[in-house]
Amino acid sequence: MNADNGITSQPSPYSVTETIDRLVAILQAKNITIFARIDQQVEAEKVELSLRPIQLLLFGSPKAGTPLMVVEPTIALDLPLKVVAWEAADGNVWLSYNDAHYLQQRFSLSDELVKNIDVIAPLIHQALL
Repeated sequence: MNADNGITSQPSPYSVTETIDRLVAILQAKNITIFARIDQQVEAEKVELSLRPIQLLLFGSPKAGTPLMVVEPTIALDLPLKVVAWEAADGNVWLSYNDAHYLQQRFSLSDELVKNIDVIAPLIHQALL
């Protein structure tokens, strides 16, 4: 796992599609809303461009996110939460996301409020098992 500019990336033993499928199943089991799933590779192909497998997932809970936006409306730039599964040039698959503590610093959130979004790491860990 590495963190760079607030982005944490973890290796996945699964394909891009399977990585996102596994995370979606976990989120759905916890009644967390899936707002969008975007297959960037498919979108690139539609305009006759080539792109390695990459999928973006937007998810969250209005109950958790709304209090953060009340305090700091610009956090809506980073909410709902997002993860991106992507295949590197060497064929390895990674799952990347914004670190909750980076968002806490970026938006000056209290420790109490950051708990609303600090659930992402354990969910990703579970998906990558």
